[in-house]
Parts: sequence; C-alpha cells; structure tokens
Amino acid sequence: MSHTTINPESLAKPSGYAHGILAGNTVFLGGQTALDKNMNIVPGGIVEQFTQAFSNVITTLREAGGQPEDLVNVTIYLTDVDDYMANGREIGRIWREMAGSQYPAMAGIGVTRLWQKEALIEIQGIAVIPER
Repeated sequence: MSHTTINPESLAKPSGYAHGILAGNTVFLGGQTALDKNMNIVPGGIVEQFTQAFSNVITTLREAGGQPEDLVNVTIYLTDVDDYMANGREIGRIWREMAGSQYPAMAGIGVTRLWQKEALIEIQGIAVIPER
C-alpha cells in the first residue's frame, strides 16, 4: 500500500512533519495547533484557537479527499481543560458548524505544554474515506 503526504498550500508550510498521511483510504491527520498560514498562533483564547486548529484538521482532511463525517477518531490536547469545558457550548456550536452533529470517538487530554508556547490546544485525528 502506498502512502501519500498531504500538505495543503493554504496551511503553514510544514518542516519536519506532515499535516496528513493518506494510507489506502485512511487519513492520519497530524496534530494541529492554532497556527495560521504565517506560522503564528491566532490571537484570542481557547474558542479562537479551537476554531483555527479544527479548521486546519478539516482543511487537511478535505485535501486528502475526505469530509468531516469521515472522522473516526479525534484527540484533543489541552493546556487548560477547565477553560475548554467553560467554553464547551461555544466550542460545540463551532464543531457542529464545521463538521455536523456526527461525532467520532474522542479523547480530551490535559497537558502541561504544547510545541508552540502560546498554543492552548492541539487536535489530531484519523479519518476513513468511504467509496463515494
């Protein structure tokens, strides 16, 4: 089985990692923080960072030929779980706006720090693209 690297032009240029890898019909979506195209973490708090990070995940998935409903597993790494939970309604609304109300298997994991010091969240996923 061949593997295809997925690095959308609209995302920050990766160095030492790939945004995604397509292996057969499975897409392994690399961890996405709230980086914009210019390699800057978007300003604002957890809601703004969730929006950018999840948008980066969805952009990579679409570049691989998938759709948000193809997500089967998502892991969210958080530097402040309480902040995420306090904003859960708004984050849930944004999720549904971007990906619908079908949710994959998920985990939320509290961490002390992410790669970029100012990052509050990192989202990683796996998707299986069905024959359409």
